[in-house]
Parts: sequence; C-alpha cells; structure tokens
Amino acid sequence: MAGAIALSAGSASAQDSKKFTIALIPGLTTDAFYITMRKGAEAAAKAVGAELVFQGAPDFNPVTQVPVLDAVIAKKPDAILIAPTDKTQLVQPLKKAADAGIPVITVDTFIGTGQYQTGAGDADFPISYVASDNVLGGAMAARALASAIGEKGKVYVSNVKPGISTTDQREQGFKDEMAKHPGITVLETQFNDNDANKAASQLQAVYARNSDLAGVFGANLFSALGAANGVQQAGQTGNVKVVAFDAPGSIVDNINSGLVDVAIAQHPAEIGYFGVMAAYAHLTGNSVPTAIGTGFTVIDKKNVADPNVAKFIYSE
Repeated sequence: MAGAIALSAGSASAQDSKKFTIALIPGLTTDAFYITMRKGAEAAAKAVGAELVFQGAPDFNPVTQVPVLDAVIAKKPDAILIAPTDKTQLVQPLKKAADAGIPVITVDTFIGTGQYQTGAGDADFPISYVASDNVLGGAMAARALASAIGEKGKVYVSNVKPGISTTDQREQGFKDEMAKHPGITVLETQFNDNDANKAASQLQAVYARNSDLAGVFGANLFSALGAANGVQQAGQTGNVKVVAFDAPGSIVDNINSGLVDVAIAQHPAEIGYFGVMAAYAHLTGNSVPTAIGTGFTVIDKKNVADPNVAKFIYSE
C-alpha cells in the first residue's frame, strides 16, 4: 500500500513539473560525429521529459553558426548546448544568450580557455564544458602507434592548422606521451588545412626525406585518411602505420582494408547525453561540474567486428 502511495505521489509531481526545451547547436549538421551526439541528446531528453531542438549550419564556420544561434536565442529555449566553431568569435554571440537568462553549456569545443565559472575573463560564463579529454585522446593515439611500430622509428602528426582547441590538444597529448618512448623520434608536424589531398602529398614528401618513416597520427579524420592515401601512393601500406582520430562508418572499411591501422573513437553520444543531463540538472537547481570528460575506444582490425566495440562507430 505504501508503495502505491509513493508511486502516485511521484507521478503527480512529474505532471506538475515544467517541460524544459533544450536547444542543441552542433558544429555542423551533416557530420556523423554530431549526428551521433544528437542521438545521445535525444535519449537524455526523453529520459527527463524535456524537448530537444536540434538546429545548426551545414558547415563548421562562425559566419554561418552565429545566425543560427541568434535565431535559437530569439525562441527563448530554457538552455542552449552548443559546439562553438571559434573560441573567440562565439564569445559575444553566446553572451547574448547568457544575458537573456539562458544557461549555456558548450559541447565538444569551447570558448575562451574552456575554464568556466572562474570569475576571470569574458568567456567564463558557460555553466559547463562537456567533451572528450583531447589531451588524453592524443596520448592514447601515441601509445597505440608506439605499439604498432614496435617502439622504434620516426613518426609525425598530420594536423589541420594551429589554433583549433581540440586538434591542438590532441597533438600536445601525442607529443607528451611519445616523449616517454625513447626509441621513437617525432618529426615536425605537417598542417594540411583540412585538405586530404594536401595531407597525402605531405606524407609522400616526409617519406622521401625519411625512408625510415614508421608511422603517422592524423589528428582529425581528414588528416588521417589523407595521410593513409599518401602511404598507399608511396607503396608503403602496412609498413607505415596510420592512427586516425574519430570513427565514422567509413573508417571500418579503411581498417578492414589495412589503409588505417587504429582509430581512436570519441563517444559523441555520451557528450550529447551528459550535455542534456547537465542542462536539466542546472535547470532543476542542482550544481553541475564545470567540466565533464567523456571516454574513448581504441578500434583496430582485431576488435572492429566486436559488437561492444562497433557500437562506438558513429552513425552516418
């Protein structure tokens, strides 16, 4: 009898509670990473009885993201989750949301330094930053590559361009970890401006100068696939090992064919899930950590078909 009373009281209070609207603005709408993040966010919204609004631009660019953000602010959601496309250019546009009383949580990428609620600087106002620990991800890539090349030889990082919070941190984590592997030399980073063809030609140029090149870490997917194509064009598939960051469906074929040796998968569904849960906790008067880190899964030929691993491949 007591159980029945508790149950009815619980359902009554649920009916009385406000239904929150939480907006998720991705870095771009067409990418498997953010499509997977949306699924995690929708699962969390369903669990807490909130409505999730998903609205973004088709490319990763502050020029196209800011008008989307302005349109979302005008609709006055209860909270905004956003993957800011620039750590400085999104500060003032997001400040408009905070000034309008809409709590902001950044997911995947951050504004300012990513250190929030410090009372310092003009970009510390978001409630929380929910993302993979990119320094750790870079370190995991270094350990995987060191193991793949037998702890000896020359390697380098194929990266996008300096100044992107996430890829900078992956490179830092990779280099810091490789410093602990005395048999491995890290060559100069090659920046490809997110152009896979450029990454491929850079690989061939590095290999021409270093015939003992043993491996490459692609700090994002285009960097990795471009470098892998360069390895193939140089006739070195299997000899020069490639570690990729991120794991959309296309990476499975590349792992199975041997073009890519290892992929470090982020958990974007977790990022979306914890982002919504953090927003809901804040809206219901609970304190939220200013940083929430999510995990990684290392995928290679040996485990790519394992359902417990395959579930971390991003939705297309």
